[in-house]
Amino acid sequence: MTPGIGLALCAMLCFGIGDLIYKRAAASGAEPARFIMLQAWVYCPAITLYAYLSGTLHVHASALWGAFAGLFSLTAFYNFARSLQSGAVSTNAPIFRLNFILTAVLAVLVLDETLSAAKIAALVFTLAAVWLLLAEPHAARPEFRSLARVLIATIALGLANLFLKVGVRAGALPETMVAAQAWVFCSTATVLILWRDRSLPVTSPIWRFSAPAAVTLVVGFVLLLHALTLGSVSVIAPVTQMSFVFTALAGAALFGEALNWRKRIGLFAAVAALALFAVG
Repeated sequence: MTPGIGLALCAMLCFGIGDLIYKRAAASGAEPARFIMLQAWVYCPAITLYAYLSGTLHVHASALWGAFAGLFSLTAFYNFARSLQSGAVSTNAPIFRLNFILTAVLAVLVLDETLSAAKIAALVFTLAAVWLLLAEPHAARPEFRSLARVLIATIALGLANLFLKVGVRAGALPETMVAAQAWVFCSTATVLILWRDRSLPVTSPIWRFSAPAAVTLVVGFVLLLHALTLGSVSVIAPVTQMSFVFTALAGAALFGEALNWRKRIGLFAAVAALALFAVG
């Protein structure tokens, strides 16, 4: 089995829970930009304190890749949150989590990682799973702006995950990388809201969603970075982003979203893909 796969599976669960919190926040009318900023206010000090207390906060040049990842992560999660205002989580989460295809392809091209038969088969199963989850007969087409937002988010997060791997490969510690990502994410989100609203929503009721979302992402990204120190990004990134399987099942149970035979076959294909990625 691929090294780091256990950590990747735990990160996958964290990201799936985070997607559900995003959907719940969107359904409650939470304004995406403020939601993202308040999430960052919890995310940034939490990971910084953890890295400091654990003795893993060592900032040097390679951590700049984490800063780049922060900018792209902000773009990704803001647009994903916006997409859920008019899109179903069982539709948009699978699209969003397809970012790993971009990460895996770039890892093979840029980082010279191997492209095995198992990886190719896993990518085929994943694409089939997403097609089955999305392309329902007689279903309404996704709203254009929602689809555009989630596609932007997908590309941005795919690049962010690649930057994280490059930073770890250059010698940065996982916790330092996540902290560098958080510093840029938090400061940029705060400046944008202050510039737009001329005030900061310190007492916002959105806290009840943003705080738990931040905690799940902190844990998820730390697990992801530790997994990347052990295994190749073309395997680890796909496994962590397969969280849409959990999200689709939970979305059906919690939000009453349809889970017909087509989606069930799609989820089965996704599980098959996950097994192939684990083999590597």
